[in-house]
Amino acid sequence: MRLYTRNGDTGETSLIDGSRVGKDHVRVSASGDVDELNAWLGFCRSAPAAPAMDTRIRKLQNELLALGSELATPPGTDKTTSIPWLNEEAWQRLETWIDKATEAVVPTRDFILPGGTELACRLHLTRTSCRRAERSVVTLSRSSTVRPEVIAYLNRLGDLLFAWARQANHEAGVLDLIGDAES
Repeated sequence: MRLYTRNGDTGETSLIDGSRVGKDHVRVSASGDVDELNAWLGFCRSAPAAPAMDTRIRKLQNELLALGSELATPPGTDKTTSIPWLNEEAWQRLETWIDKATEAVVPTRDFILPGGTELACRLHLTRTSCRRAERSVVTLSRSSTVRPEVIAYLNRLGDLLFAWARQANHEAGVLDLIGDAES
């Protein structure tokens, strides 16, 4: 099977139900931002210090694959994929992981500058990609039905990535850099 189909050469793509929309359609943008987020998570997995997180990150990647599939499925379409959609349990698990990561670090009310170890930097980049995906999904929700669990999941995931970045620095003995708006 060839990788290329030439079907997208006119600036359109197919959704899960087979309908054709522009590649700049809000649904395609949201799904694409989730795909980019998934790629950033793969980049995190390749960091030298990532093996301890590898299993969890891989789980997140599979969940984002499911989430992207859901976003590419217009409302009212019979679910045509065997990929399970995320439920409340998924984002509640993220809360557990956030709590575990934040237990290890000193609490702060300050703004933290992205930086530190290579893994922390990768996690911060991934966090910003997550927030963009979250904004895209919220934008989609303004014109189409999006399950609240999807938005909640992305919101928690952004928080988790921040917590993991802080944890990665802490475990490496690297102090967080506190932001100073006056400098």
